[in-house]
Amino acid sequence: MLLVRHGRTTANTAGVLAGANPDVILDEVGLSRARVLAARLAPIPLARTVSGPLGRCLETADILMAGRPTPPIDVDDRLTECDYGTWTGRTLRELSRERLWRVVQSHPAGVTFPGGEAMRAAQARAVEAIRDHDAQVAEVAGPHALWLAVSHGDVIKSVVADALGLHLDLVQRLIIDPGSVTAVRYTQLRPFLMRLNDTGGDLSDLRPRGRRRGSTAADAEVGGGAGRS
Repeated sequence: MLLVRHGRTTANTAGVLAGANPDVILDEVGLSRARVLAARLAPIPLARTVSGPLGRCLETADILMAGRPTPPIDVDDRLTECDYGTWTGRTLRELSRERLWRVVQSHPAGVTFPGGEAMRAAQARAVEAIRDHDAQVAEVAGPHALWLAVSHGDVIKSVVADALGLHLDLVQRLIIDPGSVTAVRYTQLRPFLMRLNDTGGDLSDLRPRGRRRGSTAADAEVGGGAGRS
């Protein structure tokens, strides 16, 4: 499963917390890098593409899927941005002076944004969405099929934390840049983090492959393995 954060937006460059604002769009750099990412993803067959409902995610997904003979983009509201409530639309500089800011930094599992959503609730819905889609893709297209989801930085960090078995309070140790690719492979025994915050280079090694002889798909590579050629 490939998790893509939407491309850079006008709010990102202005230092504004966009939240659920539907009017935020990609800036010129965001559009350009999304086109570059589309070329990087071109060798990879995708069984499904899912996007959060906000415009910046749909805009990114449309660019990534342009010209592909894939099914229409599925929109899943569970992959939308965390609802930051009254923090939405305020600058990060201003928010950094709020008492709650320090809690967001050190104890996100205990945060409920004023007039908005708890970060643990946002993680729960996002993880549920990702695991639901992954199970459906595996059932329809097979266990080695790849699919892609476009979402937001905090949402993707929370999904990665779940895959790694990290407490939500450790999620701020992760960096997810605009337009980056993070890859997770789910198996019956454990998820594997294949890529994190990948912003350049060849992605073709993520194409589906069968499991090695004498192993199961859920086996870890003892000793580290030979890598993916």
